[in-house]
Amino acid sequence: MRKSLPVVLALVGFGVAAVVIIQDDRAEPIVSVSGPVEAPPFSSYVEGTGITEASTGNIAIGTPVPGIVARIDVTWGQHVKAGAPLFSIDDTDVQAQLLPAQASVQQAQADLAKTMNLLTIGNGLAVGSSISKVDLENRRYDVGIKQAALDAAQAKVRQLQIEIGRQTIKAPVAGTVLQINTRIGEYAPSGALNPPLMLFGDNRTMYLRVSIDEDDAWRVKKAAKAVAFVRGNPALKTPLTFVRFDPDVVPKTSLTGSSTERPDVRVLDVVYSFPRAALPVYVGQQMDAFIEAPAVSGTATKAPPGH
Repeated sequence: MRKSLPVVLALVGFGVAAVVIIQDDRAEPIVSVSGPVEAPPFSSYVEGTGITEASTGNIAIGTPVPGIVARIDVTWGQHVKAGAPLFSIDDTDVQAQLLPAQASVQQAQADLAKTMNLLTIGNGLAVGSSISKVDLENRRYDVGIKQAALDAAQAKVRQLQIEIGRQTIKAPVAGTVLQINTRIGEYAPSGALNPPLMLFGDNRTMYLRVSIDEDDAWRVKKAAKAVAFVRGNPALKTPLTFVRFDPDVVPKTSLTGSSTERPDVRVLDVVYSFPRAALPVYVGQQMDAFIEAPAVSGTATKAPPGH
């Protein structure tokens, strides 16, 4: 019995190992994660993927003057009027230059007043006996010189005030704060940034930028009916109003992730609009759009690859 026990244990071990190997080789069940699919609303149509955006376009807000963010005047989702302050860059250094510049204006005003007084006195004197003609002319020139000095000092003050004004970034149009990507105390560089310091736009009317395969571009007409569906819930849909064709065909940037999709395809962007209250959607959200179009000869419908 003692001699046969190791043999029995070895056979049991081989059996367990065989069962594990067989189970590992079994194919895992495929779980479908696709959501409900919307039914095309037209018998003949072109389908495209759309990205929502503000009616003003998504405006990337930056600063012309780099520096430390001193104040943020808005919050996420806040609607503001055109010209309302969004955020400010610390302007301590410019404010420090403004004080002596304003003092220079006061000094230039005093110098001009003194010179004009001397000219007034000179004009009351008899030329030749009490004051020479040259002296009187020089007093007139001195007034012009002092006036120019005052103008230069005032211009310097205005320049600094404009510089201070540039450090408060204001809303270019009436709209909503879509993103805030900076904080008080952070350094804000100038130039184009990704992501921008703030993203801004008027989303009271939503735009939907629909990418149409270049092969189907000829089938889309501005007067054609169009409907957009919210992904994941085909019951949420809205008719679309044509806004414009973008005048150039560009490489496709909005990808669906389908394995059959051609990422190198070129597309025509067609922009539609719909009321913000029509659907619970947000700027940057993908939607599926169907545009009524004439059928291709011998084919009822023709959709872009990947759909």
